[in-house]
Amino acid sequence: MKSHRARVAAPTKPRVIVVAKRSSMARLEDGEVDQRARLLLKNGDATVKKWRPAHEDHVRTLERVEAALSRLGAEVLILHGSHALFDTRGAGLVVSVGGDGTLLAASHCVSGVPILGVNSAPRYSVGFFCGAKGQALERMLAQAVEGELGAVQLSRMAVRINGQLRSERVLNEALFCHAEPAATSNYILQLARKKEEQRSSGFWVGTAAGSTGALRSAGGRIMPFSSQQLQMVVREPYLGGGKRYQLTKELVSATGSVRAHSKMHQARVYLDGPYRALPVRLGDEVEFETSQQPLTVLGLAKKR
Repeated sequence: MKSHRARVAAPTKPRVIVVAKRSSMARLEDGEVDQRARLLLKNGDATVKKWRPAHEDHVRTLERVEAALSRLGAEVLILHGSHALFDTRGAGLVVSVGGDGTLLAASHCVSGVPILGVNSAPRYSVGFFCGAKGQALERMLAQAVEGELGAVQLSRMAVRINGQLRSERVLNEALFCHAEPAATSNYILQLARKKEEQRSSGFWVGTAAGSTGALRSAGGRIMPFSSQQLQMVVREPYLGGGKRYQLTKELVSATGSVRAHSKMHQARVYLDGPYRALPVRLGDEVEFETSQQPLTVLGLAKKR
């Protein structure tokens, strides 16, 4: 009688998507930025003096990430460019390598899997959302791959224009304003039953995660990570003739929304920075509400 050995399935390699920013130096070498920067670099100009050391730090950090994931036996897809498009189906983890801007950009493609931010040049970039850096990098990557790293679930925001969903993965904030930054923004703002016609420099709507950035600078309040509320803050309201607006700083419940009817021929909604802009026409209605797609961010403390 022949003996039969049971076949043991080979362990599945964890699939990790790495999104790495392209530094200013890298984009200069590829001819994507003003070539005048070469002369400025040569002359040690203050406007570009951080480019080279920041690039070198970033390259070293990315090499550490690649080496660590290789040792962990992960199947790795590396994307160069913060705004690269990708699909997270089949992946168990997304790792952003850069700063907060890289994580924010990558997060618009992330659904259903956690993301770990790696601050690749802490001396030169902001990494509020980036839990991994320095000597702890390899340890945190290992914990992330094994599913053992602590996480915070952050609420995100959805944006609709004329009822059509245009984004449901806004992590920080959206800015509604005129297409020309020096022009006055004209709109009709509505929160629940309150409605007000306003002129200003536009308004911010953001999540709890984004409340320490632009919202705070505009006079808003810091919200706990656990909050699912939105916050709306008007920028530089027009107060000519002694006019005072009622709706300038408002918290919006998780089931509520902020609506604006554009009185401008050319307006924009900027999502998480300047690179994702939705055009808005005269008469369009823009709506902001809490998204049904929160984001799981690894390595962050549960409290600010």
